Amino acid sequence: MKIGFDIRPLMDSSYSGVSEFTKEILLGMLALDQEDDFRLYYNSFRQVEHRFPEFKQGNVHVTSTHYPNKLFNYIFQKHLHWPKLDRSAEADVFFAPHINFYALSRSCPSILVVHDLSFLRYPHFFSWRKNVWHSQLAAKKLVHEFTKVVAISENTKTDLVELCGVKPEKIEVIHSGIASSYAPVERRSQAVLEARKKYGLAGRFIMTLGTVEPRKNIEGLIKAFEIMLDNNQGLGDLELVIAGGRGWKSEAIIKTWQTSRYRDKIKFIGYVDNRDKSSLYSSAELFVFPSFYEGFGFPPLEAMACGTPVVSSFASSLPEVLGTAAAYADPFDAADMAKAMASVLADEEASADLRKKGLAQAARFTWPAASEKYLKLIRSVR
Repeated sequence: MKIGFDIRPLMDSSYSGVSEFTKEILLGMLALDQEDDFRLYYNSFRQVEHRFPEFKQGNVHVTSTHYPNKLFNYIFQKHLHWPKLDRSAEADVFFAPHINFYALSRSCPSILVVHDLSFLRYPHFFSWRKNVWHSQLAAKKLVHEFTKVVAISENTKTDLVELCGVKPEKIEVIHSGIASSYAPVERRSQAVLEARKKYGLAGRFIMTLGTVEPRKNIEGLIKAFEIMLDNNQGLGDLELVIAGGRGWKSEAIIKTWQTSRYRDKIKFIGYVDNRDKSSLYSSAELFVFPSFYEGFGFPPLEAMACGTPVVSSFASSLPEVLGTAAAYADPFDAADMAKAMASVLADEEASADLRKKGLAQAARFTWPAASEKYLKLIRSVR
């Protein structure tokens, strides 16, 4: 069987959750399947081969086109319905790891992975430019053009049914995994010391990680941090570390930081290299994830895998993924978030319990297990 696989998410200069998902699922499938042919497809006007792994397997073939992306997406794929990506890849089945512009043959079985529908559920979290792009994608129509749709959580499945009218029987729920590289790192190790120096972290800190954008509720976290320090003098030595690149509509978040009375205790450290994440997670006293909406939620699981206690919002998919291994707070209530953070930090027994539960919870989500389920689904639609 020839499996067409869209690797356009691997063209990103800095990998996001979707890029990491695409890489891990593809590598996982290749490790499990040496018999089927994998026909990888991408389009890029620029030379981007250095951005994705070098595939040396004999059953991997890479096909590419080199049109400007706007021309390719808006004109060729959306309006001319050309080229048919499954035909370009000479595929028997086509696998799409993310919502994008797709022109596919009706005769070719196809699978689309939907990570989240935040742009439909909460369009006000996005810039006008991003909302225009989302409208051009026409996701509500697109999801019906695939043979099967994969939701990465039950929450995303619910959104597909409610917001797009997809029949439940067409949807397969397959939870994503986290890399095996996420594991506890000794705080006095050279790796931790180097990571702390690299990002300018000297003392005790609590941490969050994600693109700095409204959906991640960084403003609420800053306010919660202020309330926590006001009400708990014993926690005054803590800093708040905000990791992640700046996204759309981040100006209000930066202003909230600049006007904070604890500005000097709040650090934006930007995009974090994957090789440094375990060291930073392991160094944190607490990982906080106050997001308003997540299709899955990789960072809190990664932090759990590193033995760090987690406080999370109880929104969308997060309770489904994190289970009883996190402490929860209302993302719309900064005081509630402050209380949850302070409670875990002040109670060594509760903190230790969350560390133990977190390690066990994170171990449930592996890429090999997810890859096996995807391969089984691909074979079932052929």
